[in-house]
Amino acid sequence: MANTATNYRNNGTRSSLNSKSSSSSFKSKVSPASSVSSAPPRRSSTGSVNSLKYDPGVPGRVRVAVRLRPRNAEELASDADFADCVELQPELKRLKLRRNNWDSDTYEFDEVLTEFSSQKRVYEVVAKPVVESVLDGYNGTVMAYGQTGTGKTYTLGRLGDEDTAARGIMVRALEDILSEIFPETDSVCVSYLQLYMETIQDLLDPSNDNISIMEDPKTGDISLPGATHVEIRDQESFLELLRVGEAHRFAANTKLNTESSRSHAILMVQVKRSIKGRDAALSNENGDKSHMHRTLKPGIVRKGKLVVVDLAGSERIDKSGSEGHTLEEAKSINLSLSALGKCINALAENSSHVPVRDSKLTRLLRDSFGGTARTSLVVTIGPSPRHRAETSSTISFGQRAMKVENMLKIKEEFDYKSLSRRLDIQLETLVAEHERRQKAFQDEVDRISVEAQKRIDEAERKFADALEKERLKYQNDYVESIQKLKDQWVMHQENVVNERGKASVISASEQVTEVKLLLEKEVSLRKHAEEELSNLKYQLMQRERSEAAGSSEILKLRKTLEGETRQKEKLEEEIAILQSQLLQLSFEADKTRKQLDQNGDLNVPNGIDSPVSQVRNQQLHDSGHGEKASVAKLFEQVGLQKILSLLEAEDPDVRIHAVKVVANLAAEETNQEKIVEAGGLASLLMLLSNSDDETIHRVSAGAIANLAMNAETNQELIMAEGGIGLLSMAAANAEDPQTLRMIAGAIANLCGNDKLQTKLRDEGGIRALLGMVRCRHPDVLAQVARGIANFAKCESRASTQGSKSGRSLLIEDGALSWIVQNANNDASPIRRHIELALCHLAQHEVNAKDMVIGGALWELVRISRECTREDIRILAHRTLTSSPTFQGELKRLRIGYN
Repeated sequence: MANTATNYRNNGTRSSLNSKSSSSSFKSKVSPASSVSSAPPRRSSTGSVNSLKYDPGVPGRVRVAVRLRPRNAEELASDADFADCVELQPELKRLKLRRNNWDSDTYEFDEVLTEFSSQKRVYEVVAKPVVESVLDGYNGTVMAYGQTGTGKTYTLGRLGDEDTAARGIMVRALEDILSEIFPETDSVCVSYLQLYMETIQDLLDPSNDNISIMEDPKTGDISLPGATHVEIRDQESFLELLRVGEAHRFAANTKLNTESSRSHAILMVQVKRSIKGRDAALSNENGDKSHMHRTLKPGIVRKGKLVVVDLAGSERIDKSGSEGHTLEEAKSINLSLSALGKCINALAENSSHVPVRDSKLTRLLRDSFGGTARTSLVVTIGPSPRHRAETSSTISFGQRAMKVENMLKIKEEFDYKSLSRRLDIQLETLVAEHERRQKAFQDEVDRISVEAQKRIDEAERKFADALEKERLKYQNDYVESIQKLKDQWVMHQENVVNERGKASVISASEQVTEVKLLLEKEVSLRKHAEEELSNLKYQLMQRERSEAAGSSEILKLRKTLEGETRQKEKLEEEIAILQSQLLQLSFEADKTRKQLDQNGDLNVPNGIDSPVSQVRNQQLHDSGHGEKASVAKLFEQVGLQKILSLLEAEDPDVRIHAVKVVANLAAEETNQEKIVEAGGLASLLMLLSNSDDETIHRVSAGAIANLAMNAETNQELIMAEGGIGLLSMAAANAEDPQTLRMIAGAIANLCGNDKLQTKLRDEGGIRALLGMVRCRHPDVLAQVARGIANFAKCESRASTQGSKSGRSLLIEDGALSWIVQNANNDASPIRRHIELALCHLAQHEVNAKDMVIGGALWELVRISRECTREDIRILAHRTLTSSPTFQGELKRLRIGYN
């Protein structure tokens, strides 16, 4: 019944496409999809096509695809005699909406999907680019809009349990995301909500039925802190989550759809990826010591958020037959869709006020339209002529949405938790290693002490034994000698008594003399023994002194080791402080560079329309004195020589931080002379020559551009050191637009020096500028145009002073054709510099014939009449009237010009 109250879905999978549903024949009529075209959207050349004049290369514009639902069974029966109100031209990306049998309106979209387009093709052309951006750290939104019953839920939320080919965008998007992440370092978190009657309800927790919206006052980011967040590891758990959410979503039976969604379903997928430092973190946690000596630099974490919005279908009450509570639901749905349409209208018309607070739906989608997210919209329509008005309204909504441009912004931050974990592991390892070495040293000292004591004890024991043996030997010898003397004296007495009667020839004096000699001999022997004993005592004393000297040497070695340990700890602390100061200075430099990049180009010369003073004044105004003082303080603490020495570090990350600091210091004129005197310019040129890192090339070129901004001495030094050749080589190898912009800015600054014209051209400076136009980025083209204008101005000044008489070097190198092609460029900076370059080239009469042949005459006439700058317009007029060649050509063509 039409007034039946809204009910919950109790089935696991939503069955919104049955035999009577308006989107039931998607699956039955699907044919294999053709390959996705990569050509940009075509522009209509006729007045009858309602196409948008947009630039297909703008990365932040909302991309809109239209999908046609085939007729269902009811329409095949009731509208059999009527032709479809919609005719598709997918190869032209056009759609024709018939007013009647002979008239129709034509519209252009980014993609036109027929009723035979498969779910896979819809995902690849609508959602896959957004999913890839989310994996790269951007926010992304995929949304379906259309009349009820046209297949929005089929396109987004189809689970494909029976047939995997029928899976919708939600399932395919999570499948791609899960295949690109690393479970060890990355995470995927999912929330599933519905906006019902202006209240936000949690489909994963029905009791949580009034979730509030929080807005960050600084960044403006919208968050739902009360929502349930589920971390997803595999595809099966995500499918089960979708089944639970679909079972709790509100639906009702209407005349237009048997199971019409009565709420807006919102799937939020938050992806957190670790870009740098993943391998290092894992290996360090597993105990791998090979990375212990790497530079302590935190990894980068990118956070992207994918929002998939299945809007409830707009409906007319007289067609849907809604009554009672269903009628109130329809009113709430139409009011929120109306508020969304007003916001998109305001954004499309660049209105100063966008009514985002009129509805909770517009607040939730604030980042999707006019914010920082990459947004893709698929509008679903039906072929029935009965619903032509609703189909026309849906198409108009998509056309307005294509005019909305978002400012894409990557979200990344440093993974300080991982860095802290790595530092803790390294600290524990170093402490353990230090303790191990300390214990080994102490064990070695103890071993040496024990061994020395053993040797001393052994020497003392041997000496005591030897001394005792000598003493006993001499004592025995002494006793034996005395005994021998006594025996001899007794024998002598006996001989004297026995031979007393004989005539003795030996006198008593001789005997006494003999005894005295014997006694003297014994005394000398005893004296010799005492001398031997003294020598042994002296040797013992010398050994004791050597042992004392050894102990003193050991103590001295211990003190030396302790001093070296303290010196090592002091050096490690100093290294840590220097690394912290370098990181802090690099962070400050990055912040200053980003602010300067937002305000304008920093690498501009002191020549034509130079905005250097404006950029620096804006920088001082925005950043304030605090930040500048902080950078100056860090610079003063670290010192210029230490920063320049880091340009030659082996670690590429250290070199990148150092060159960023030098580039930001070079932006100040007070620092430029110091940097050049300290050898900073030579180091920057060496980085251009030796490094293969494009980031180092970009920042080095920016620093060289700053040094070449004002000082002619620096410009001549850059030329003398071969700077043009190095910049040209870097330009030939670079692909990033920002790198090419920095290189083009540096060459453009050198083009403003009158003395370096010929040498700059001979070393390939002009050819390098013309080679960078391949990038086609507006900022790069603006720098190329500025360099050509500077070169032409110097040539004009030289010809006026009479120092140059030949044809322009720009014309000889083939720059005239590019100048003529871009003389009326849509970008104001490019057009202004090119117009000025043409006027300066025309000042020299010898260039007039080449300019006439190359078509520059017509551009000079246009500049003299239509240029918005009066000085350029007057210069072009004076050139045309003063040149005989130009006047003759104008007369030949019968063009009156005064």
